[in-house]
Amino acid sequence: MNYPVVKGTSYILVHAEDMVIHNGTTQSTERTINPDSDYLKKLPNHLRSFDEAVNYMPNQVYIGNMTPEELGEHAQPWYDKPLEDASRYGKYGEIMPEDEFIGLMKIVDAFDLVKLTKEFTEEVKTKLEAHPLIKDRDDLISRLKTGDDLADIEKLINEQGAEAIYTDGKIVGCVKRAHDVDENLNAHVLFENLVCKASGVLAGLNLVAKNDINPEDVDYIIECSEEACGDMNQRGGGNFAKSIAEMVGFKNATGSDTRGFCAAPTHSLIIASSLVQSGTFKNVVVISGGSTAKLGMNGKNHVEKDMPILEDVVGGFAVLISENDGINPVLRTDLVGRHTVGTGSSPQAVMSALVTTPLEKGDLKITDIDKYSVEMQNPDVTKPAGAGDVPNANYKMIGALGVMRKDLERAQMMDFIKEHGMEGWAPTQGHIPSGVPYLGFARADILEGKMKNAMIVGKGSLFLGRMTNLFDGVSIVVEKNPGKTDEEKGVSEEEVRTLVAEAMRDFASHLLQD
Repeated sequence: MNYPVVKGTSYILVHAEDMVIHNGTTQSTERTINPDSDYLKKLPNHLRSFDEAVNYMPNQVYIGNMTPEELGEHAQPWYDKPLEDASRYGKYGEIMPEDEFIGLMKIVDAFDLVKLTKEFTEEVKTKLEAHPLIKDRDDLISRLKTGDDLADIEKLINEQGAEAIYTDGKIVGCVKRAHDVDENLNAHVLFENLVCKASGVLAGLNLVAKNDINPEDVDYIIECSEEACGDMNQRGGGNFAKSIAEMVGFKNATGSDTRGFCAAPTHSLIIASSLVQSGTFKNVVVISGGSTAKLGMNGKNHVEKDMPILEDVVGGFAVLISENDGINPVLRTDLVGRHTVGTGSSPQAVMSALVTTPLEKGDLKITDIDKYSVEMQNPDVTKPAGAGDVPNANYKMIGALGVMRKDLERAQMMDFIKEHGMEGWAPTQGHIPSGVPYLGFARADILEGKMKNAMIVGKGSLFLGRMTNLFDGVSIVVEKNPGKTDEEKGVSEEEVRTLVAEAMRDFASHLLQD
């Protein structure tokens, strides 16, 4: 069978120091409930600089400058073991500073909702004109106009409900509301949506550049963030996908949004794979921007333990799924795990549905999968907040299932975790950690012959929408490409040669008998 392939990936981070203070939900809620809290007073002293965020090892893993295995060689915690002179640009993407990203927010704004001061506009335009992926895009740079007076921007903030944009502790602009009474178009929601769009565009630009993709070849876009784009008549109706495609340059693509909380990226991988395998589209991009709401989400725990705020980055990623080229790793659409309505919510039931059930379809043992990518949350963030080491907990459960199935001995559990698992490094951006951060490494290692397969697992909690208490999750296996097959005949070239040889022998035998 001609399975679709993973043809490229990209991963981006945006350092958002001021957005932690002003846009993260934990901080926004605290200002409403307890504006004079010690936490808010201490918070600014626990924020990292851009260089500190770049030199943080898990962030370097995310953009591809370090591998998960290299990260595992360093003892936790990692926040007190900075690298020196790490690069903001990586194998898979980049880490963008906050000021440049604010300029990108203005560039992707199609309704003149973002207002920036004249001075800031001039400064950031100069920086973006030097950015390797933006400098030659006159259609993007030209969208940075001359800017507005600070007094006019402050009036919009103080009198018309605009959301202030800060950097270096100063107001440099605002996001206007788009409607007087529609809460779905207020400035706070639009700020979140524009951040999601801009970070998605940055991921798309990196996908094209890092993988030498012709953007005009892309047919379809699936956007899978946790944000909702719509107005009072269709809250969350979309469409982030086409708005991102427009700015990246996917001019021949259409698209839509897929939502599934943390599991949405893996749902989207399966949908994209199915669209390609069916022949509906040849090239599908799964893409996602990040969320300002999650910035500083566990900040109180970090400040309490005298740590830096580690949730100071917005995340994004993009993956290109294409027709089988006989080279890139395939997505096994026949080995898909799924948490069904009737599965149950116990950890054993969930992991069995997502891991062992699809493996049974392929007559595979748990030890036959080289690497499992399940909720790759950064333990530097989660352990101080009381959530433990999430990846490690998942690997223990998978290993326990392996023992139950007699795929390994109990004494082999720790070796299994070390060999088939890895340290978590993904930012707590909800949908970002669940499975997809490892896809770039899996593709590279499979292409280089270092491993044969991996399982990407997306898990999510559906109770967040107050519609159901059900759990959610899907998985799919990525493996080495066995070679392209002839779809018309339904068999490989080698099988065709064998069939022809057999037919010739049979024909010769009949001639001799006659």
